[in-house]
Amino acid sequence: MVEAILIDLFSLPANLQNNIQGLLYNTLETIEKCSSIPAPFVYVMCCHSQRCEWKGEQESLLPALRDFQSLKKRLEVVHALSTAAALYTIKQRLDEKDLSIIKVILSSVRKDAMKVYIDHLFTSVYQFEFEDLQVTSDYENLQIAEPQSGRQIQDVVLIQSEIQMYLESLPSLNGELTILRSSLIPDDIFLHGFTTRAGGISYIPTLSSCNLFSSSKRRDPQIVVKENLRRLANAAGFNPETFHRVKIDHANAVCIMGKTEPDSYDGIVTNQKGVTIAAPGADCIPVLFADPVRKACGAAHSGWKGTLLGVSMATVNAMVSEYGCNLKDILVVLGPSVGPCCYKLPHESAKEFHRIDPSCVRLFDSSDPYIDIRRATRILLESGGILPENIQDDSVTDQNQNITFCTACHPDKFYSHFRDGANFGTQIGFISIKD
Repeated sequence: MVEAILIDLFSLPANLQNNIQGLLYNTLETIEKCSSIPAPFVYVMCCHSQRCEWKGEQESLLPALRDFQSLKKRLEVVHALSTAAALYTIKQRLDEKDLSIIKVILSSVRKDAMKVYIDHLFTSVYQFEFEDLQVTSDYENLQIAEPQSGRQIQDVVLIQSEIQMYLESLPSLNGELTILRSSLIPDDIFLHGFTTRAGGISYIPTLSSCNLFSSSKRRDPQIVVKENLRRLANAAGFNPETFHRVKIDHANAVCIMGKTEPDSYDGIVTNQKGVTIAAPGADCIPVLFADPVRKACGAAHSGWKGTLLGVSMATVNAMVSEYGCNLKDILVVLGPSVGPCCYKLPHESAKEFHRIDPSCVRLFDSSDPYIDIRRATRILLESGGILPENIQDDSVTDQNQNITFCTACHPDKFYSHFRDGANFGTQIGFISIKD
């Protein structure tokens, strides 16, 4: 069942614009006749240049809306300078109401362009259907006429540019962008950091605001994540065009930059200057590796499965084999992740951590023991030859130096899948070798 209807009045031919009120009235009349109960929400998008005319027409239309009892409280007119701005505003309204099944009523000549906008601004969470805007016989020829070139943007690159420019104009949410850095990694050789959830443009509560991962199952589109990344890159000082993030598989494969890229991998290493590599985390540990002697670095995504499979040592071993790193020179920093205060696993999975060391499990005899994936990661790294003093985690003596916060315990600072559910956001750990 359609939950919302979007009526697109952008780029109408001039003569049709002169009858916007009648055109909209007829459209609303058809919507009400065909609507179920409750009626769908209706959003009318029109160009900002029409605003003065629309204000008067909307006021004159409101009394007539008394005939549309089911629609009058569910109708909103959205004025904007661009299609991107109008659609993004409407997307916010849809997300506020958790709506995802949308019908778009529009001129047939706008359909191809509208699909491009939707492909960029929405994800597979949403379902769209399209219906031609019906006009009276006097205007039928105009309905199929070529629209004004300034309004109808057919070229995908131009549409992408329009969306990007609009997103760049939006203010940051939830404060300034914040980057956590470790004193263990020398900043004269490496650029690195761990992000928090502040300073981006993602507005959905569980994604707000600096979400750095897009999924077909979530409501944040890739182009919004790209804008968040651009803002992070500007703040941190790296080039977003040479940014590489692991392709998560919750396993232990490692990508060597410059060699054939695996289909999926949870670790990545490089010795190339100016290339920024990153690992995400939203409870899983983003782990950063740095060798200031051989000038090589790595990043790994270590969830409970990856931890058991040894993804951190797999990343270390790749640095040793590919770049000649010495184990005693490699520095490892564990980023914000779910702590043993909050994280539980079924007893069968907990047994694997108990085998690593009993200290990795609390309340072992319960059905869902508490797990310390950070401690397990440290123990495995030390067993593999990394010096204890070269690992930074939540065991640091000076808590002012601690950056391995519990993501689940700090909803104001970090995303957490464990806490927030399926539509969760993602922070990252990133590192690069300075030029």
